[in-house]
Amino acid sequence: MTGRGVSALLTGILLVIGANVLATPVLLYVAALLFALLVLAALFVFVPRRRAQVGRTVAADLLTVGDDTSVRVRVDLRTVMREPTGRWRDGLPAAVHGSATGPFPPDDVERIPGGATMTMSYPISGVRRGLASLGPLRLSTADPFGLFVRTDELGDVTPITIVPQVVPLPRLTDRTGRAGGTAQTSSHRLGQGADNLSPRRYVPGDSMRRIHWRATAHRGDLMVRQEEQESSPDALVVLDRAGARWVTAGGDTDFEAFDRAVMACASIAVHLVDNGFAVDVVDATGVLIGRLRGAEDERDGLLVSLAGTAPRSGERDHGLPAASEGHTVGPLVVITGAIDAADAGTLPHGGAGTPILITTAPGPDALSAAETQGWRAAALGDDPADAWADTGAGEPGSATADAGSAHGAQEAAHVR
Repeated sequence: MTGRGVSALLTGILLVIGANVLATPVLLYVAALLFALLVLAALFVFVPRRRAQVGRTVAADLLTVGDDTSVRVRVDLRTVMREPTGRWRDGLPAAVHGSATGPFPPDDVERIPGGATMTMSYPISGVRRGLASLGPLRLSTADPFGLFVRTDELGDVTPITIVPQVVPLPRLTDRTGRAGGTAQTSSHRLGQGADNLSPRRYVPGDSMRRIHWRATAHRGDLMVRQEEQESSPDALVVLDRAGARWVTAGGDTDFEAFDRAVMACASIAVHLVDNGFAVDVVDATGVLIGRLRGAEDERDGLLVSLAGTAPRSGERDHGLPAASEGHTVGPLVVITGAIDAADAGTLPHGGAGTPILITTAPGPDALSAAETQGWRAAALGDDPADAWADTGAGEPGSATADAGSAHGAQEAAHVR
């Protein structure tokens, strides 16, 4: 019952009282008219049965933080009466902003026997990474006098993934890792059939696409191209998810700082793979978060994994040495939260070609202690590109040149 309905009900009650006190029967007739009007309005609003199927189509497969997209809602409404009049509102999670409301029925209506099919659309923008849901659709209708309002929840929710933003970073100054270019491993690939320099006999497991037809015709046996020495650069990105490193002064989890770390992790991983590195993204205990070898699906998978990651509660995680143990090829990037000088001064990098430490909350002398250990260390603010440049890993003024690569990663979060 609306405020107008409550007023009508109270007025009817006062009229009944007044009719008895003043001995005026006409007031009873007016009160009876008001009560009848309330009953009819309630029947008009609440009696009709409604069945609806709701479907949503999001223009982007993955919504990136800071980007906009649109949502199309299709409602198949079945009712014995004409479709109700009111307003619709779609449920929006805190991770997105938008104006998901409008008049009902909308302008786009296709009437069919026993109901109607309606289509509404509204824009949304990503404001925070995460796994969320759109809906349910709420339909509010009222009687012609505005005495009662009925709100129906129609249909199910639709999942939506808001992935972290990938920003362009300055080009990596040390592309090969350790001095002299020795950070590229060499391997003899048998049975792989990659682009090669010399032919060899076919063995089970070789790709038929790599058959060397000219050598096969010359020797009379199946021959495949073999690469004598194949370059395989790699990089490791470690995202420290230990809960104790992401705690505010009040004891709460610092989700804002962790979100900045996740954005830096995604940007650095995509930047490294665009620079020719095979990239593994792990947490401090060595658990794999994502693996990048240049395919768009791999980038999507990493971004989806990072969209749902969160700090782990519990004691401080001492797994950083385990994550970097044995990594001696290419860049090693560790992204962490609060770290003091003692931890930074004992953090091993295993002789990595380019050890980089990025922290959202460095303690006093933590950065200098890390640099003494051979790390390129920097504090992470709002822009990962600034921290990347502060480590000395990026060429000054080269972020614009790599903007196309980052843009390509952003396109992976849209409809391909």
